[in-house]
Amino acid sequence: MLKQRIILFLKGMAMGAADIVPGVSGGTIAFISGIYEELIDSIRSFNLVNIKLLFKKGGISEFWKAVNGAFLLTLFLGILTSVLSVARVLKYTLDTYPVLLWSFFFGLIIASAIMVARKIHNWNIYKVIVTVIAAAVAVWVTSVSPTNTSDSYFFLFITGAIAICAMILPGISGAFILLLLGKYQTVLEAINPNNPNISVILLIGAGAVVGLLSFSNILGWLLKKYHDITIAALFGFMIGSLNKIWPWKETLEWITGSHGKQIPYIENNILPNHWEVVNNQPSQVGYAVMFMVVGFLVIFVIEYIAKKIAK
Repeated sequence: MLKQRIILFLKGMAMGAADIVPGVSGGTIAFISGIYEELIDSIRSFNLVNIKLLFKKGGISEFWKAVNGAFLLTLFLGILTSVLSVARVLKYTLDTYPVLLWSFFFGLIIASAIMVARKIHNWNIYKVIVTVIAAAVAVWVTSVSPTNTSDSYFFLFITGAIAICAMILPGISGAFILLLLGKYQTVLEAINPNNPNISVILLIGAGAVVGLLSFSNILGWLLKKYHDITIAALFGFMIGSLNKIWPWKETLEWITGSHGKQIPYIENNILPNHWEVVNNQPSQVGYAVMFMVVGFLVIFVIEYIAKKIAK
């Protein structure tokens, strides 16, 4: 039991680290680590029937069991630990060695997509069509330019709901959705410890809670009712998200973060030789390919270890 909790904690840390990077989804990590459907079902269990247990005598322990509390708490602690520690290292790596980090994630997502596709029992033309449509949607979402949007309370609430849905979808990054909706900088400024904006944090947070509970119910129902079609769509999202994770990018426009740091706002994928011209430095193709291979192999090593532990 302790070994399983430690492994779950580490999976949470991996999810937290992934969600920090605009373009990589914690949902992808949950999927490839084998906890995705349990996570969705656990979130769905926060319903009126189970909440009523809290008002019964001895109902707290029943509620805890009904919502899979031990699982969610361990996972959340892992995510929180990552955000407060490992994510800092990830941010430093992203700033210092962006091509190599994106290359690692590129290989990781390709291998993850292969693993997801293997979960589909019988491929047919309908599942192929769903995959292609989902991939096209992901490419479109990751290609459109960020927009200037309203700062109204309602829109901030909706932003939180949409972003959290993206975070639990494999292949779609919640951080990128914030950027797309023009609220990435708003959130960064709101969580600035020197001058936090409590109203923005509460509105985004409330939207996230409502979005998470609503979307997890829809997704859980789809996985049970139309499992292979839903997996095909998730597979397509992951393939389409490679558009965002391409290692060589040209930044067309920047925004200033809460600490005065320049953050890429609008980016364009380019070839390595063009990247060398734009940045006046080597494209690191050889190392990039090596990191792609490492990222690719990591997924299958994780799968192998998971099978060994399960036995």
